[in-house]
Amino acid sequence: MNDLWWKDAVIYAVDVERFCDGNGDGVGDFKGLTSRLSYIADLGVTCIWLLPFYPSAGDDNGYCITDYFRVDTRFGLFGDFLDFVQQAGEHGIRVVVDLVVHHTSDQHPWFQAARYNEKSRYRDYYVWTENPPPVEPGQGTIFPGEEETVWTYDEVARAFYHHRFYHFEPGLNHANPDVRDEIARILDYWLSFGIAGFRVDAASHMLENPLATPSEAEEIPDVLRQIYKRATNFKPDVLLLGEVDENPDQLEKFFDGSRLNMMFNFLLNNYLILALAQESSEPIHRGLSLLPQPPLNGQWANFLRNFDEADLERLEPKELESVFKAFAPQENMRIYGRGLRRRLAPMLGGDERRLKMAYSLLFAMPGAPLLVYGDEIGMGEDLSQPGRNAVRSPMQWDTGLNAGFSKASRNKLVQPVIRDGPFSFERVNVEEQCNRPDSLLSFIKQLTRFRRAHKEIQSGGCGILESSSEHVLALHYKSEYTPLILLHNLKGSKTKVEIKLPLDVGPLISLLGGSTPEFSQGRFRLELEAYGIRWLGRAK
Repeated sequence: MNDLWWKDAVIYAVDVERFCDGNGDGVGDFKGLTSRLSYIADLGVTCIWLLPFYPSAGDDNGYCITDYFRVDTRFGLFGDFLDFVQQAGEHGIRVVVDLVVHHTSDQHPWFQAARYNEKSRYRDYYVWTENPPPVEPGQGTIFPGEEETVWTYDEVARAFYHHRFYHFEPGLNHANPDVRDEIARILDYWLSFGIAGFRVDAASHMLENPLATPSEAEEIPDVLRQIYKRATNFKPDVLLLGEVDENPDQLEKFFDGSRLNMMFNFLLNNYLILALAQESSEPIHRGLSLLPQPPLNGQWANFLRNFDEADLERLEPKELESVFKAFAPQENMRIYGRGLRRRLAPMLGGDERRLKMAYSLLFAMPGAPLLVYGDEIGMGEDLSQPGRNAVRSPMQWDTGLNAGFSKASRNKLVQPVIRDGPFSFERVNVEEQCNRPDSLLSFIKQLTRFRRAHKEIQSGGCGILESSSEHVLALHYKSEYTPLILLHNLKGSKTKVEIKLPLDVGPLISLLGGSTPEFSQGRFRLELEAYGIRWLGRAK
């Protein structure tokens, strides 16, 4: 199954309302996004993941949905969405949309009907009780400090409803067959318009039922399996990219070949960030050793940062503190006691050498790389914005009005552009980097093309080679194609290293990052520059 399209996908995450404004009202839209498809294609992207673009109550960045079957009019007409999907396909880009069916908005008609009429068919669409049970360990609120409980009393319904996220996002009751039928309708509807798949929001929490006993829980149909069966029956090559941030021993059950065929690699992300903070390869060794093997139809989606906080709860307290010290020394850079509300570029001090090494490291990991819009130019964050919005500034296209994002007046922008400091749009923008061959953007383009040309990474087993320096990560891929050795110096100074080759690997040449080392008696030695990289393989 190595020919499945998502095995070697390059995924680009886009927030429509912050990417490009096509009609000048200060809000990004589908016309604006469509106008930038040539740029995205030139970046080497093969799949775009869209954040929710459905009508919502206006909170939680669109994840509090009020209608699953329409496009929010702020982002344009439904025809604009269809035009975007069609033109993306013409550029060789597939489109994945968010499937947010763990919860709805409390303004959704289902919930409003459930509140006002205890006998309504919609009452059982949600989980209600007059006497909330004790909250089990690990089943509390996702947002400590912002939400105090997972049970909220509704004055109209005269009962408590359950929510793992915000109180305005009541959780759906997936034990109810009517709810599962609604989800099937949503799947069929969007797949009929040519999308390639779904990012399944809060996938792991969809298997929870806070009122069920263990024996009752075993009798509840598995909603993720039903989603997988329905979606693959409609479209055999559909992508189901799951948000599953769980302990290592819990991951495999979601990756059994019949629930999800791709998962965000939250586990490895923890150790990649720790490795960057400590300038050591050991955390990456550990992270790779803990990962379960994907099923034949599965793949990991690797990332350095996403649209939320960098959630580091898999790290030990001392490790988390070392990351905070390195990357979030100020309290307002941290969130929920477990994560960072920062973009990668300012975390790494804006050092292009270090950023290039970090993204090369990302593309070297087994799985499919995922970039968030703006990663490719090293955009910064805006810590004056509340919560997760710090990392969701509008895209910085050029030095013109509002960074080229919108022609609207400044006070009409959906969110301010970054105007000051080393990451202002006058210093960091697409136009400037397109004109500079040694820019981060140029390097990312090189990485995407190089990665897709070397299927060893998506189809071959990943091994760790013995390195004489703890600062240098040495990965080895071997497959039916050719051996590939990838070296990364995580240290900010030159590092001499000796690498022992596998017995069946002979001399290789440098494909990326510098000169070819000298090979002798099954070993090679070289000196890597500060944050230097080297991709070694056979000439094609």
